[in-house]
Amino acid sequence: MTTTLSDYYQPGWRDHRHTCPACEWQGSSRQMELELHDEQSEYACPQCEFPLLVVLHPDLPQIQAAAAAGNAEAAGQLAILASAPRRG
Repeated sequence: MTTTLSDYYQPGWRDHRHTCPACEWQGSSRQMELELHDEQSEYACPQCEFPLLVVLHPDLPQIQAAAAAGNAEAAGQLAILASAPRRG
């Protein structure tokens, strides 16, 4: 079964241990195959490529809320966004 994570800033999701229902491999998202998309990141079993985890990317209000709540990663992301050239 594929897990969908809608709160990118949920603590510990990168280190949570998953078990592949297809081949019984076990490990964290850090050990999985990563495929990036505009709206989400998909993580698959490194042995059989079964999709184990989908992480939805945060939008600007979610990043701002997380940064305001003290999340260092979100604060860093806001700083990157602030330094990006604006389209005009």
